[in-house]
Amino acid sequence: MAEHAEHAEHPAYPVGLRLSGRRVVVLGGGQVAQRRLPALIAAGADLVLVSPSATPSVEAMAAAGEIAWERRRYAEGDLADAWYALIATSDAEANGRASAEAERTRTWCVRADDAGAATAWTPATGRSEGVTVAVLTGRDPRRSAAVRDAIVEGLRDGSLAAPHHRTRTPGVALVGGGPGDPDLITVRGRRLLAEADVVIADRLGPRDLLDELPPHVEVIDAAKIPYGRFMAQEAINNALIEHAKAGKAVVRLKGGDPFVFGRGMEEAEALAEAGIPCTVVPGISSSISVPGAVGIPVTHRGVAHEFTVVSGHVAPDDERSLVDWASLAKLRGTLVVLMGVDKIGAIARALVAHGKSAGTPVALVQEGTTASQRRVDATLGTVAEVVRAEDVRPPAVIVIGDVVTVGPRKP
Repeated sequence: MAEHAEHAEHPAYPVGLRLSGRRVVVLGGGQVAQRRLPALIAAGADLVLVSPSATPSVEAMAAAGEIAWERRRYAEGDLADAWYALIATSDAEANGRASAEAERTRTWCVRADDAGAATAWTPATGRSEGVTVAVLTGRDPRRSAAVRDAIVEGLRDGSLAAPHHRTRTPGVALVGGGPGDPDLITVRGRRLLAEADVVIADRLGPRDLLDELPPHVEVIDAAKIPYGRFMAQEAINNALIEHAKAGKAVVRLKGGDPFVFGRGMEEAEALAEAGIPCTVVPGISSSISVPGAVGIPVTHRGVAHEFTVVSGHVAPDDERSLVDWASLAKLRGTLVVLMGVDKIGAIARALVAHGKSAGTPVALVQEGTTASQRRVDATLGTVAEVVRAEDVRPPAVIVIGDVVTVGPRKP
């Protein structure tokens, strides 16, 4: 006890262990090992697990060849040649013997059952784009985790200023902003926004995020408002190229996912032709997230085993249409129509003409995931009139199929 008290008077010395290719021994295959092993595997350690049993997740690591598993109890000499040891068995006596061996062999050792008897402590660790945050607060692991989470979240969302001081490679990030709620953008997308010099934003992107940008960031409105002002795709491509060639970090902020009716590939091809590096950050597509926001699952056991997403920006009888509406009418699953509010009457008539029941449920979700979200229900036979009567306007996601009637009704 006196030895433990002596150690406690001094803070732990923080250090990063480089364990790649070095022997690491883990005693015990329970929940502690299950939590700690993935990071040790990622570090490239030569891992040996000594335990008569293990959790299913730890067994899977052994089956995949990520660790060597010796199915037995600890024995004297198991820590020979080990650089690091994690002692996490349920046998206090065995833990004590292993800890004593680690002391004799000068092996850095973490003890899950008695931190005071250990020669090393495991910090609360988090990572964000090449930065590893490790927090130690002595014997208060919950506080360590809370501090770690606060730092990592700040780095990810840009609220904690930590600019890169090395030269950045200019380029463009095509960022899917999700369906509208600013909280639904990906962590990586939010971080890239925080690091941008120029943001070229769509009307359907998460506009609230633009208010968080620093004053020096140039925001270009690339809104394509139906039947109103618009910025031609060629002009958007030219703006991306121009600002990237000027050495700036450019984010193309798009609604949903860049490659789901977002013309993201057109922009990626233009950038590639101009020799501009391009990063694609996927986003949550409105085709699944907006129905989910109002309680509609696009698939459901016993109801729909598939869902199909189509663009409704041109009518079924338009020669430009690439959609096989006759085949879609024969499917039993869910049909999700994007950009189809003003064409829904023609779409409904085509589906019914090709055999779909006029009583098929339809839901229209306007401004999904935002404060203005609303849901309007109809059938294929009534949807055209309902849209007019309820003044449903784009953007709206249209869901057609029996899943519309599944689950609790949300507004």
